[in-house]
Amino acid sequence: MENKNFKSGYVGIVGIPNVGKTTLLNALIGQKIAIISPKPQTTRGKILGIMSESGMQAVFLDTPGFHKPKNKLGENMLKAVNETIGEADFVLVVVEPTDEVRNAELEIIEKTKNIPAILVINKCDTARKDALLPVIEKYSKLREFAEIVPISAKTGDGIDALKEEVRKLLPEGPMYYPEDMVTDQPEKQIVAEIIREKTLYTLDKEVPHGIAVEIVKMKEEKDIVSISANIFCEKDSHKGIIIGSGGRTLKRIGSLARRDCEKLLDKKVFLELWVKVKKDWRNSNFLMKEFGLKND
Repeated sequence: MENKNFKSGYVGIVGIPNVGKTTLLNALIGQKIAIISPKPQTTRGKILGIMSESGMQAVFLDTPGFHKPKNKLGENMLKAVNETIGEADFVLVVVEPTDEVRNAELEIIEKTKNIPAILVINKCDTARKDALLPVIEKYSKLREFAEIVPISAKTGDGIDALKEEVRKLLPEGPMYYPEDMVTDQPEKQIVAEIIREKTLYTLDKEVPHGIAVEIVKMKEEKDIVSISANIFCEKDSHKGIIIGSGGRTLKRIGSLARRDCEKLLDKKVFLELWVKVKKDWRNSNFLMKEFGLKND
């Protein structure tokens, strides 16, 4: 018999680049389902994370950082943010504990003013407690929030309190996904994102934004998974940077990625990486669709 008091709903996670939205998603779910990088615009599309706890299921939609697009990929990322706001029962507006409310944050608040919102002040481990009050006051003047919750997604402080506030706002509804399911992303997509994360971590400057990863082969055997993947970049000069002197950089990317893939798949992994150039792919609808980055 179905529990009539069961609560469920879709919760958007929105904010400007690099405020820790994806780290927050992973903390709420309790495991890593999305990649993390100190570089902005790491998330390129909507990532669905499912939190199932006693009497509730929250389906979180992590989004790319809200920014002015510079190419078709950027336009697609902005589209993902707008779609999420339209689909969500309510949103978590994620900010940092700084005095300044940036223009893009004002735009986010304007875009979400017609749906309930919880203000999540992340990275509170980097600020003094007495510095939070002015932040709370500034945002409270911009709109009415259902709740304001200071947290550190990195350390886990405040995550349980945030979960309780999410529970309060969820409407009554069905269990949308199986209880043990944490994301709708296929394994291949998660593996591709792990490789991209390690590329972001290993490289610097402008190269990472022009990188996409395609899984060419993923063959599972009894004790090992064989994976072959292409790392695409936009310039011939970038290809040399990714490979590195004597192939050292690519080997490091592969070593880091293999370790995380083995944790994900719970098996030994044989990983082959190839670097290829696709000039200006971020402005190609066809290539973005090929890389799974196009929202139709």
